[in-house]
Amino acid sequence: MSRFFCETWEGHHDPRCSPVTDISSQPSYSLVMTEGLHRLYGGQDLHFLTFSCHQRRPFFSNTVTCDLFLQILERVRRRYRLVISGYVVMPEHVHLLVSEPQRATLSTAIQALKLGLVRSLGGRGIPTSRKRNEKRGTPTSPRHFWQARFYDFNVWTEKKRIEKLRYIHRNPVARGLVERPEQWQWSSFRWYSSAEPGPVRINDTDSLVMTIRPPAA
Repeated sequence: MSRFFCETWEGHHDPRCSPVTDISSQPSYSLVMTEGLHRLYGGQDLHFLTFSCHQRRPFFSNTVTCDLFLQILERVRRRYRLVISGYVVMPEHVHLLVSEPQRATLSTAIQALKLGLVRSLGGRGIPTSRKRNEKRGTPTSPRHFWQARFYDFNVWTEKKRIEKLRYIHRNPVARGLVERPEQWQWSSFRWYSSAEPGPVRINDTDSLVMTIRPPAA
């Protein structure tokens, strides 16, 4: 999969890129995790994920925590055999564009990612369960690190894949954290712009074959 499919910046259009990347407007995504969310797995789609720190607190405001999260993300990627197409770590939330894992479900992989970070931070705020039939991973007090659940959007077209990657990489700029996306070190933008390797391998499809549904007739 070529990295040149999906990123341009400030009007510098690469002829190898989709025209969709020239759209200037950005979609907006709520960070509120709805109770009635239904997840659709099994279609070999990509998934645009958003999950937040508890009460949207800026727990990712330091370099150590951001770097540690990406190390654990790479570990989860290898363990569950999923493909990561894009990511960004923001001060109070995370966006990922990922495939469905070959091992277990996507929900299980994200649960492992969240719990892995908490444990690596020394066990501070390890999530507990509110309900007997609910797996561990739901924060119940302000001491906990993660907000409950996560937002999941199925990405089944190339146009949507480009849109989500653009949103992910421009998020730090839109928030005023940096002036240009390559200045934010906790995202996958540099891999797309200059093939710079980062702590998480991007579009590593050796262990998984992804398909994108053709547009509806």
